[in-house]
Amino acid sequence: MTTHPESPRPVLDEETIWTHLHTALNSRTPLDVWTAVADVPVLLAEVERLRRLLAWTRIEHANLFAAARATLAAHRDGEDDALYYVRDEVTAQRDTLITAGPQ
Repeated sequence: MTTHPESPRPVLDEETIWTHLHTALNSRTPLDVWTAVADVPVLLAEVERLRRLLAWTRIEHANLFAAARATLAAHRDGEDDALYYVRDEVTAQRDTLITAGPQ
């Protein structure tokens, strides 16, 4: 898997969570089990963050795809500035990312 500098980073320590789980499974002491259980809210928060990021990414992709289709139709119809649709959408996405970022 390649990494990109602009890729979102996880907000949790996966290694620690795995350690808590393995320790709880191996020792089965109440303290170790509750330590592993305490990781559940953190995991759920990360799932929700990733769900929101995926939804935002899918919307941005759909908007770019629609702009590309509009550009092709405009070119087919002989419009002077067929690339306007793509430029407009790229500008809108850039401005959204700068001001708000993925929600």
